[in-house]
Amino acid sequence: MFRLLFRFLKPYRLQIALVLLFVFLQAMAELALPTLMSDIVNTGIMKGDVDYIWRVGGRMLFVALVGTVCAVAAAFFASRTAMGFGRILRSRIFSHVERFSLHEFDKIGTPSLITRNTNDVTQLQMAVMIGLRMMAMAPIMGIGGLIMAISKDRGLAWVLAVVLPVLAAIVFSVTRRGFPLFTSIQRKIDRINRIIRENLEGIRVIRAFNRIEHEQRRFHEANLDLTETSIAVNRLMALMMPSTMLVMNAAIIAIVWFGAVRVDRGTLQIGNMMAFFQYAMQIMISFVMATMMFVMVPRAQASAERILEVLAIEPEIEDPQVPVAEGTDERRGWVEFQHVTFRYHGAEEPALRDVSFCARPGEVTAIIGGTGAGKSTLVNLIPRFYAVDAGRILVDGVDVREMPQETLRAKIGFVPQKAYLFSGTVADNIRYGKQDATEEEIHHAAEVAQAMEFINEMEGGLEAPIAQGGTNVSGGQRQRLAIARALVRKPEIYIFDDSFSALDFKTEARLRAALHKETAGATVIVVAQRVSTIMDADRIVVLDEGRVVGIGTHRELMKTCPVYREIVLSQLPEEESA
Repeated sequence: MFRLLFRFLKPYRLQIALVLLFVFLQAMAELALPTLMSDIVNTGIMKGDVDYIWRVGGRMLFVALVGTVCAVAAAFFASRTAMGFGRILRSRIFSHVERFSLHEFDKIGTPSLITRNTNDVTQLQMAVMIGLRMMAMAPIMGIGGLIMAISKDRGLAWVLAVVLPVLAAIVFSVTRRGFPLFTSIQRKIDRINRIIRENLEGIRVIRAFNRIEHEQRRFHEANLDLTETSIAVNRLMALMMPSTMLVMNAAIIAIVWFGAVRVDRGTLQIGNMMAFFQYAMQIMISFVMATMMFVMVPRAQASAERILEVLAIEPEIEDPQVPVAEGTDERRGWVEFQHVTFRYHGAEEPALRDVSFCARPGEVTAIIGGTGAGKSTLVNLIPRFYAVDAGRILVDGVDVREMPQETLRAKIGFVPQKAYLFSGTVADNIRYGKQDATEEEIHHAAEVAQAMEFINEMEGGLEAPIAQGGTNVSGGQRQRLAIARALVRKPEIYIFDDSFSALDFKTEARLRAALHKETAGATVIVVAQRVSTIMDADRIVVLDEGRVVGIGTHRELMKTCPVYREIVLSQLPEEESA
């Protein structure tokens, strides 16, 4: 945890120094007050010196005022430091996660990443805000109070010698048992978040299959598990405070009892006994502060370890250290696979094996194959969403591993298999493909994507609101807006990953005709399940179990590729397929 704190608290060194300074002054003020009070009792009250009482009382008032101002200042700077620390840490996690390949996302999981960037950061913020003050205040008050108490009377010091080890044993015992529980709580919060996220995103499926009761049971079990663990932690923490207070009250009784005996014998002044009593309280309060810190530290430690786990992950896909030259104009838009093999982490068999083909500008290259053949995996390798295990992929004649990711992806207009839209307006979502797109460019892209028909029917047109994920539009409308988003940037390479599956045949035909004109001169790669979508492609790559089993035109493959012929005949009558 401290490694994480030191790294991200560096910009706030001055404010931390001010917090420590004000805490020190506050502690000195509080340590001075019992001595001033004992002087008033011993010299002023016992001797009836009213002037002395007023004089020393004025000093007490000034010291108390200084202590209050210092306490407010320390709280102010501690809060600013903690909030700034949280802001930096959240930004650092977010920017680091943005560099992850899809493998890293799969490894940790989206719900856990959300929890780590929210709940876990909040835990550390609280630890910093309270810790900056208490971690400084507790030792100063404890050690300073012990020195001052002994200076007032050594005879009562044995009470502290008995009480302090007992308090330390209680704190150590509770924190040792509490740390594993705090770690478990964070994991169970991840599980709750995952279930809630799945339910919110999959509510249509849940209702369609009448699985509401099943999902309620699943959530109830996870919620009950988290509740029981939280109750166990709180029961343990609740045991600490009464135990601490019991020991403190026993110490107060002992100090009053044995102090009164010494006063009666004349070996201890009343003012000194009162001062000793207050210093003993300050010492024990410092232990309570330490107790609160020990309650917070295990949970903050668990959160810090989870955050460090994310920050320690080195993205497998990094930009090259030395920029490479751009491809030549003659090769611009070319995409070439050379003996590419790729395996998902943990998979027994590669998803792609020894894949080789070339997609050229001005041509449509189609990818087809059965379910699980590796079609989407193949196109996800082009923009380097994953890293290949063997072979290489060339774009513009340059290996994608030698090209900055931003440069590579600027060349590509990608329409994913699952069309995702962001909260905002229709125009915002289309402009996502090109930030400085004009209204005319947005309108043109929507026209080509056959989206203007339904956009004009929406209230507000291009300014109509889109819900997160595009849940307020149909699947076909989402696909057309995603296509418009790719078209507006006018890239060198278009990748359509099964992007027409939700469209009716009439709309698809109009869209393909419009795309043919719009993408002329660009490289177009289309992944499709429908044979009718790709029959006219210049080149069709047939995949079967991750291998290329055929490359050619529709007519060529009907003669030479049994896998392709089987796919075609399963969808079209023999007369049409010819």
